[in-house]
Amino acid sequence: MKTSKFDPVSIEILDKQLKKIIIIVLVVFGVLALRFWFLQIVNGSIYRSKSEKNSIRLLDIPPFRGMILDRNGEKLVDNRPSYDLYIIPEQVQDLEQIVKSLNKLMDIDTDLIRQKVKEASPRYPFRPVCLKRDISRDSLAALETHRFNLPGIMIKVMPCRHYIYGDLACHILGYLGEISESQLRRRRYLENKPGDLIGKSGVEWKWQKYLNGKRGGEQVEVDAEGRRIRVIARKSPIPGENIYLTIDRDLQSVAEKSLEGKKGAIVALNPRNGEILALSSSPPFDPNLFVGGIDKDTWKSISLSPDHPLQNRALCGQYPPGSVFKIVVALAGLEEGVIDPEEEIFCSGIYSLGRQRYRCWKRYGHGAVNLHRSLAESCDVYFYNIGDRLGVDKISQYARLFGLGQSSGVELEQEKGGLMPTSAWKLKRFGVPWQRGETISTSIGQSFVLVTPIQMASLISSVFNGGIVYRPQITRHIETREGERIHQFVPKPLRRLKIKGEHFELVKKALIGVVNDPHGTGARTRFKDVLVAGKTGTAQVVSLDKEEELTEDGEVPLRFRDHAWFVAVAPEEDPQIALAIVVEHGGHGGSASAPLAKELIKAYLGVEE
Repeated sequence: MKTSKFDPVSIEILDKQLKKIIIIVLVVFGVLALRFWFLQIVNGSIYRSKSEKNSIRLLDIPPFRGMILDRNGEKLVDNRPSYDLYIIPEQVQDLEQIVKSLNKLMDIDTDLIRQKVKEASPRYPFRPVCLKRDISRDSLAALETHRFNLPGIMIKVMPCRHYIYGDLACHILGYLGEISESQLRRRRYLENKPGDLIGKSGVEWKWQKYLNGKRGGEQVEVDAEGRRIRVIARKSPIPGENIYLTIDRDLQSVAEKSLEGKKGAIVALNPRNGEILALSSSPPFDPNLFVGGIDKDTWKSISLSPDHPLQNRALCGQYPPGSVFKIVVALAGLEEGVIDPEEEIFCSGIYSLGRQRYRCWKRYGHGAVNLHRSLAESCDVYFYNIGDRLGVDKISQYARLFGLGQSSGVELEQEKGGLMPTSAWKLKRFGVPWQRGETISTSIGQSFVLVTPIQMASLISSVFNGGIVYRPQITRHIETREGERIHQFVPKPLRRLKIKGEHFELVKKALIGVVNDPHGTGARTRFKDVLVAGKTGTAQVVSLDKEEELTEDGEVPLRFRDHAWFVAVAPEEDPQIALAIVVEHGGHGGSASAPLAKELIKAYLGVEE
């Protein structure tokens, strides 16, 4: 049997290699142990806190805002998905790097990012702060591609308001804006949080409580990168209620097209109950501009525009009523017994009061006119006489019965009341007595008299509905998503006028003559098979006696031209629509506004010319 022998040199070399391996292993384990000690002991509390805070996240689920529909159930406003960019301040280590990265990937206001992160509440560092709403799909793709290089940045898919027809009915619908700190403290906004969009005007503002809905929430587990792992708990949001308006979408569209390129307003009412069928103010604005957060330049161009597109002229525009006001003066004269409907007053084209001469719009006069002809042909001299007999206080008394000089009570905000002067008002306002000559001007709707288009629509409605002044209404009912009606609005008569029926009949026949008599001033609203009644009005903006106030071509500059009025009802025997139209600086009511009324009546009643 042979015994194996080992080479001593080989054994020595093997021992040296083993020692080296052992030393390397010990060094590696030492380094790892040191790193673990550093992470777990030295920085353990920091990473443990971050891990705990980042592992579970509470997320808001905003509710879908209620829809807004017209009287026939046609949608005017609904919701669409919006991709909104948020930042979580606590997760941002290098803000400037984030700002530079976002600036390369998308069009965004870098100063706004810095400001919003700076203003973020230190009490809630993990609360997401909205940087930009409704980003484009290209921006979304770029952000998702570079997501790992953008710590603290997140995308939320939110319901976004969508005004289906752009600027259609914009002054009725209103627009949204971000809730302010002061609004957050009000009971009206208990369901809202910072960053929410709320109604700022119109129906969006009026019915904010019902449209808003109730928010839900999710308790979500996320990984270190903020990616969702699982949903721990969820509370579903409750969508807002739907608002059904009284307006007719098609009629509203016709009204707005009629005013394209003009400044003015149109109001269409149902004279039998006060429902608003159309309410248009021109120029309009697009509420969709406000949904994603309007930029400074766009806001500046809208808010500082000399055309004032945000102003609802139908409710806030205050104009002299011109000859439309003769309706009030005629009824006041009949009721007070200062005129006989058959009495004739001679109109030579001029009415003299002392040294002052007041002209009729018809240069050489109308000749001998009674009540019917004076209204049908809009004779100024006739009403100068009647106004002088009545006096300003009596005229004002009857005007206020019809709702002039005061708010109509419509549920939209910022309505103006106009002005109906009295002798006491002037003395208090200017410290001087009322003058007789001012009554002459007042009798044809000039002087200090100011009215709004909605007041004029209410005036003509009450003449033809039996003397009832209704509160105009824009909301028909409010309905849940399940179809349950929680509010049903009913007609709201404010007062019944104590004016004799025969006096109403005399004025109504004269207003039919405005449109249908051979020399009626509203002949351009005449139909073959539908009897329309109306009244034209030309409201003087400024007295033009100087030649230098004319253009080189002898034309009156636009800013000095008269406002054109027309009020109407149709059909006269069974009124279904009442209209008030004013075109700013449009000239004569019979030529500028009456044709617009014809288009609206034709569209609503479905009649041919």
